Amino acid sequence: MGSLSIWHWIVVIAVVLLLFGRGKISDLMGDVAQGIKSFKKGLQDDDKAPEKPAEPVKSIDHNATPAPTAARTDVGSKAV
Repeated sequence: MGSLSIWHWIVVIAVVLLLFGRGKISDLMGDVAQGIKSFKKGLQDDDKAPEKPAEPVKSIDHNATPAPTAARTDVGSKAV
């Protein structure tokens, strides 16, 4: 008990082949291989530097003095 003999493995493989068939297992392994390839390609795409330089960050200076505005003519008058 504890370790599996060669006969156990043969029975397990036979059951898997009966349940899934040879075609489905080979299709499944092909799909796994394509997934690994696309994953590796995605990792390589992340490592590449962007071709366009990033635009400089625009900031607003909060301590700047406000620009002078035109004098208002209606200051102090009430609307009727």
